[in-house]
Amino acid sequence: MSENTTTETTAGTKNDGPAPRVLTDGELSRLLGQQQFGVLASVRSTGHPHLSTVLYDWNAEERVLRVSSTADRLKVRQLRRDPHTSLHVSGPDVWSFAVAEGEAEIVDPADGADSGEQPLPDRRVVILIRVSRLYGTALDIPAQG
Repeated sequence: MSENTTTETTAGTKNDGPAPRVLTDGELSRLLGQQQFGVLASVRSTGHPHLSTVLYDWNAEERVLRVSSTADRLKVRQLRRDPHTSLHVSGPDVWSFAVAEGEAEIVDPADGADSGEQPLPDRRVVILIRVSRLYGTALDIPAQG
């Protein structure tokens, strides 16, 4: 259960209300399954994060996220170079979210094509993310009665 806390923001205002609570693995998995859109983070060659809004599919049993993209996208090139990635998914309020971390594998049907064949700009690939860590919080607001 969440407990009420009084916190002071950097602007000096007080926030009386329930504190966000850490979600269980099951709750995080349900949140991932209830949403369709998230923000995928990959790592630029400079070390800075690159964020992309993506449509995804979550398989809770396999703990795998699937994201479709085109082969020529920056996120695909970056994930081929450095597979470390995270997907952030928003919950029903500003304090609720889930983050899935893992390593990405790019599944490209053209990987078996002839070496001289030029890839099409709209060629689809699947980014498979094997999730190794889930974390997030939720804000439980007591019912007003």
